[in-house]
Amino acid sequence: MTQIALIVGSLSKQSINRAVAEHIAAQAPAGVAVEEVQIGDLPLYTQDLDAESVPAYDRVRAQLKAADAVLIVSPEHNRAMPAAVKNIIDIASRPFGQSVWAGKKAAVVTASPGGYGGINSGLQIRQSLQPLGADVLIAPEVFLSRANAALENGKVADERTAQFLNQFAATFYAWAAQ
Repeated sequence: MTQIALIVGSLSKQSINRAVAEHIAAQAPAGVAVEEVQIGDLPLYTQDLDAESVPAYDRVRAQLKAADAVLIVSPEHNRAMPAAVKNIIDIASRPFGQSVWAGKKAAVVTASPGGYGGINSGLQIRQSLQPLGADVLIAPEVFLSRANAALENGKVADERTAQFLNQFAATFYAWAAQ
């Protein structure tokens, strides 16, 4: 069984990125389990807590460590990655020498109602993961622009967008299982 940890970078329950993440998760083939890593309750990372056991930190570190691959689906906040995404990246990279990112397969998807599809956020997330030793999927890239137009009732309804996301999902799940 291939285990996928899903991080949704938006804390909003009605977010575009949550709908995109749910669509990709629904494409998981038999033998692949997708489990969301809840990040909304995480205290901001500080090195002062490295010597302590913080239950929320321990939970997400264990989830990410157990996963064969991580899928991050995130919006862009002010032309950058959301603070909640940076926080989980930092938490999982510490304490020093115990990073769960080293050798971990990771893929990044961004979606935005704007014309650039969250590309700045996606590139910053990749840029943060690579020096930590994560094996980041480079292609296919998903920076989904005008993503709100592809949704109906909180689901991906546009056929062209769904096919594009399905192609990404097939590639991602096959890569994660290798």
